[in-house]
Amino acid sequence: MPPDVYNLLLNLISKSLKKPRQRIGPEERLSLVLLYRRVGAEHCMELGKSTVREIILETCEVIWQLLSPIYVSEPTESQYKDIAKDFYNMWNIPNCVGAIDGKHVAIKCPANSNSMFYSYKKFFSIVLMAVCDAKYTFTAVSIGSYGSQSDGGIFRLTPFGHALTQNTLPLPPPVPLSDVSPEPFPYFFVGDAAFPLRNNLMRPFPGANLTHTKRIFNYRLSRVRRVIGNSFGILTAQWRILKTTIECNPENCEKIVLACIALHNFIMLNDHNRWYCPENYVDRVEGHNIVHAGEWRR
Repeated sequence: MPPDVYNLLLNLISKSLKKPRQRIGPEERLSLVLLYRRVGAEHCMELGKSTVREIILETCEVIWQLLSPIYVSEPTESQYKDIAKDFYNMWNIPNCVGAIDGKHVAIKCPANSNSMFYSYKKFFSIVLMAVCDAKYTFTAVSIGSYGSQSDGGIFRLTPFGHALTQNTLPLPPPVPLSDVSPEPFPYFFVGDAAFPLRNNLMRPFPGANLTHTKRIFNYRLSRVRRVIGNSFGILTAQWRILKTTIECNPENCEKIVLACIALHNFIMLNDHNRWYCPENYVDRVEGHNIVHAGEWRR
């Protein structure tokens, strides 16, 4: 991250990182955590492994507790309208307020867990369920579900999924999709076939023998769903600890992942020169539906 963004982060959390009678100060604690997330090595300073682990977990908790209320808070009705405008301007889809998907985070097999954490990807994991806006920042996250569970099942158990099902999210009232179609249409999220179809959650038409109109709809939907894939891609490429098998119990792994989410949003919203996510870092679609893969994939 740029020096000014790092200094802003340090100023926000340094007071909570100060420990009485400790020779390791706030800046060293933050630097240690950033280095650990970047390279995944717990022995990256001349400190005992147990000391490093304690610092990392304590600092992760502080980062999430202080940053999440500001940078990972639930959008307001007005903010959802702004998100919908971004999706329309960037991806040519009206009334969309977010893309949702799950990501498996590899962990060491917890003791006495049998196959609960063993996923269809053939490794042990916990699932990060997340929603993002059109600019690759996360608007809702839930972490900790067993890797053996399906995305649809996990979605229904998350606070966000429950709020969406019960229609308690502060979504704007329905508006027409365009001047040609005057009938009000609800604001909605997009997901893949694992998610349920609701009036505020769109999924693709199933099957192979689809009409021309349905194929176009599925194509348009898949374009928008690239946003959540790219959000996970940026997150994983920049915080490379998420590319490894995290050697922690599930509870501590959750702290690490949540801190990565908070830092991702913090940097995305404050890095105006785009050091963290350069222009060509994400997938982009040009004329004649040509897709250019983002640099994060390499």
